[in-house]
Amino acid sequence: MDQPNPEILKELVVHTMPFGKYKGRKLCDLPVFYLEWFASKGFPQGKLGMQLATVYEIKTNGLEEILEGLKRLK
Repeated sequence: MDQPNPEILKELVVHTMPFGKYKGRKLCDLPVFYLEWFASKGFPQGKLGMQLATVYEIKTNGLEEILEGLKRLK
């Protein structure tokens, strides 16, 4: 069984949105309504889509404290 990759979570507090209304904003700081829009329309292909889907799951499940802890560590 594959082990979770902690680097994926670390990337969410470092990488920024490369396009759109929130271009330049850290992925972890994207508003939930924006992530919900992506969830309804389909996340982009590839790594960015996986990152956005991960932030969406974290935020919609009330787990933002994970991201806050990582922000303090970077």
